[in-house]
Amino acid sequence: MSGAPNLFSAAAEERLRARSPLADRMRPTTLDDVVGQEHLLGEQGPLRRLLNVDRLASVILWGPAGTGKTTLARLLATASAKNFVQLSAVNASVKDVRQVIADAEERLGAHDQGTILFLDEVHRFNKAQQDALLPAVESGVITLIGATTENPFFEVNGPLRSRSTLFRLEPLDDEAVETLLRRGLDFEGAGAADDAIEHLVSRAVGDGRQALTTLETAVALADARQRETGDPVDSRPAGPTSVTGITVELGDAEAATDLNALRYGRDEHYDVISAFIKSIRGSDPDAALYWLARMITAGEDPRFLARRLVISASEDIGMADPEALNVAIGAARAVDYVGLPEAGINLAHATVHLATAPKSNSAYLGFKEAMADVQNSPAGEVPPHLRDGSYRGAESLGHGVGYRYPHDYPEGWVDQGYIPSELAARNYYRPTSRDGVEDWIRRRDTTPSGEAD
Repeated sequence: MSGAPNLFSAAAEERLRARSPLADRMRPTTLDDVVGQEHLLGEQGPLRRLLNVDRLASVILWGPAGTGKTTLARLLATASAKNFVQLSAVNASVKDVRQVIADAEERLGAHDQGTILFLDEVHRFNKAQQDALLPAVESGVITLIGATTENPFFEVNGPLRSRSTLFRLEPLDDEAVETLLRRGLDFEGAGAADDAIEHLVSRAVGDGRQALTTLETAVALADARQRETGDPVDSRPAGPTSVTGITVELGDAEAATDLNALRYGRDEHYDVISAFIKSIRGSDPDAALYWLARMITAGEDPRFLARRLVISASEDIGMADPEALNVAIGAARAVDYVGLPEAGINLAHATVHLATAPKSNSAYLGFKEAMADVQNSPAGEVPPHLRDGSYRGAESLGHGVGYRYPHDYPEGWVDQGYIPSELAARNYYRPTSRDGVEDWIRRRDTTPSGEAD
């Protein structure tokens, strides 16, 4: 298929440059035009009900890219009687914020009209900038509508977040994306084969803007392809939904799809790494490899992945397979020594080893319990026989007196206390009976001879 070269054809580029982006030209003008977000905008949705009574207070709209945050913010402002002001946190300063507040106070005093401030990418505001908004939001001089792709619990100051209602926008499902694409085709006066639409839906990953951008490119490619093959669109019979004769085929859709357009913001960073570690912990190597591949494809720092594997080797596998830590550390060293893309193989090796290894968190839990005792209980005294007895006068203090050297005993072990007497009853490390080295340790410690079978 000649679709890929057409991506850069002069005809396609000229068509794309001649207009504003399709997503902007199709931006909804009423709430009823919005595709998706039924949980917020349905008949009983909280946002719709608030707008119906014009009682909208400050809100933060958060969710992945292409779910309609900016569109919704503009529609919320349009539906209100308040004045609308827009700032982008990318380039707005504290001075800009203070000017908006001053104008809002004057407008409220002179005309009794409130002000809605739409702050796009609110997570990019630093603490000082966010704090500058607080008094005006708290007093009601400004109704804030913030939009962010990042989890506000991580990126928005607590005081500002607590004065705003959080609304989560969900990725568009396949049905909503298809609806959006068919609207886009109608808007462009083009048609499309079913398999082309299916492909575009599958690659949209819930991002409506990306879906429309890819569709617009696919339409331009179809137009260029038809012209380059000597089949002018003006002479072609219109397709099922086409009024221009342009029909998007599967090859056009494949060429238009950006294979690297994998959405992976900070929120996804936390969610995907969580899924990765939980897949290892759950002994599912297939899922673990999928999440590893997804993170590497998205450009995640391989050193971060290596660190997480090293942690998991001790937290989730521990003494059930002590070699797992060495494998994870080896992968971490390989990342620095080999580098990507080849180091991905080393990370995959470690991932599979950890996912298929027997699991035990007994060392991790024992450490947590010991830390809790150290932090919450009075510090226990070092038993006298364990104290340093190597210096002159130590014996007169009783330091080191009575210590028995384990190597002097046939089994390399002797029964004596090593923990402060106040904690003598504590048992931090409790080996599991699961398969692996730890079961051997458990059986060794519970047999009368002190040796495992």
